[in-house]
Amino acid sequence: MPAPSAAFAENAVHQPARAQFEAFIDDHRNMLDACLDGLTQEQARRSLVASRTTLLGLVKHAAFVEKVWFDEAITCRSRIEIGIPATPDETFILTDQDTIASVRQAHREACEASRQATSLLDLDDLLRGNRRGPLPLHWVYLHVLRELAQHCGHADILREQILNG
Repeated sequence: MPAPSAAFAENAVHQPARAQFEAFIDDHRNMLDACLDGLTQEQARRSLVASRTTLLGLVKHAAFVEKVWFDEAITCRSRIEIGIPATPDETFILTDQDTIASVRQAHREACEASRQATSLLDLDDLLRGNRRGPLPLHWVYLHVLRELAQHCGHADILREQILNG
């Protein structure tokens, strides 16, 4: 996958823990977004595995992840109220309206909303809207980072297959 233009995490090495968390998350958000760089609509939608996982689907799913962890968990609004699917698997389903541009825009908007939602919180603040019960923001940051890293790995492999296949 192409490297993002700025490696935020490298610049945060001497920053407080919160800045480091946010830098690593932003790096992975950018890497996942970049997996769609230079692809055609067909390539972005191409299914190469038995699941519904596609490059476009991974970015669409990442927008859902942002809304689950930084809207539902913070505001305690239901997924219906937020306007997102009930299950993660549904987020990989692509409609005719899902284009590289529209999915990227939705992902970028979800990331910005996440940044805004967490901007006034402290790392130890409890988020009460998750089915697991109250969770500290620092745990949510680590969970989101783990999920984004996993999906960046999926995207690397799929993109390599598409471009070299």
